Amino acid sequence: MHFLITGTAGFIGFHLARRLLDEGHSVTGFDGMTRYYEVSLKERRHAILSTYSKFKPIIAMLESRKPLTEAFSSAPPDVVVHLAAQAGVRYSLENPDAYIGSNLVGSWNILDLCRQFRPNHLLLASTSSIYGANHTIPFKEADKADEPLTLYAATKKAMEVMAHSQSHLHKTPTTAFRFFTVYGPWGRPDMALFKFVSAILDGRPIDVYGHGQMSRDFTYIDDLVEAIVRLIPVIPQSATRTDAAIDTISMHAPFRIVNIGGGQPVALGAFIETVEEALGQKAFRNMLPMQQGDVPHTFAAPELLHSLTGYTPQTPVSEGVRRFVEWYRQAYRMNIKAAEIVE
Repeated sequence: MHFLITGTAGFIGFHLARRLLDEGHSVTGFDGMTRYYEVSLKERRHAILSTYSKFKPIIAMLESRKPLTEAFSSAPPDVVVHLAAQAGVRYSLENPDAYIGSNLVGSWNILDLCRQFRPNHLLLASTSSIYGANHTIPFKEADKADEPLTLYAATKKAMEVMAHSQSHLHKTPTTAFRFFTVYGPWGRPDMALFKFVSAILDGRPIDVYGHGQMSRDFTYIDDLVEAIVRLIPVIPQSATRTDAAIDTISMHAPFRIVNIGGGQPVALGAFIETVEEALGQKAFRNMLPMQQGDVPHTFAAPELLHSLTGYTPQTPVSEGVRRFVEWYRQAYRMNIKAAEIVE
């Protein structure tokens, strides 16, 4: 099949594109190479993807309708996977305009072009941040998610709602998946694991928010990609429920929301201990209160994902962290070229 994936220079888009290319599919990769974090890391990811003959990169912003239209028209996709977004909970407090442009205007452009070009399936990346400070544990897709605590979460919720309306009006089969704290090799430098490993190896203290009392449902990148790949052929059909008790398919549109998480939250303190063990080095901890917009806990209900695909993310955090540390040592401590890095 031919895939159009937005965000292929990003962490998740890179891994998904490489998996699909390895399976023999063709991929048009659309990415804006924004400067939210070091562009060189994004360029290294794209350099690896560009070694595949069936990969076509397009560098442009989602808000720019013309190049996005050309990406659709030059090779009409069978499947669209929209992963590109302005990420980061805390950065949304500093630069809200970036979230409006990318996550709302950019996502609208994707939705409207899918109306025109009619792919077999549109898959959208949403986030567990949508649940806000949900007191119902674990977080279920059918839980009320109308009280986001950050603009980032609000724009992702808005994207889901826009996608549902387009799915209803134009019968675009759409799956929105909510990610839970994705980590692994080639991860984002603004994420906790990357920051912890970098600081500990350099002998710098790490900032531990919420005094270490928070917990997160960590999802290893390979598990996330496996879940997405398995969801690609699970095309929603309006009001056709696989399991009436848990399925979220809309009664008015071929639209479904699915959590991608293992349902195994880990306390922040335990996570830091796992990082220390993988590095063989102790951290100096700077204990701090919760940051504005943070939530104390995330906890995915994985039953719908398992019902649809037979799969549940399962890589232990200890193993996932070990793999990240191995990659980091190669990529950042030994200055090995990107094309030579082996995970």
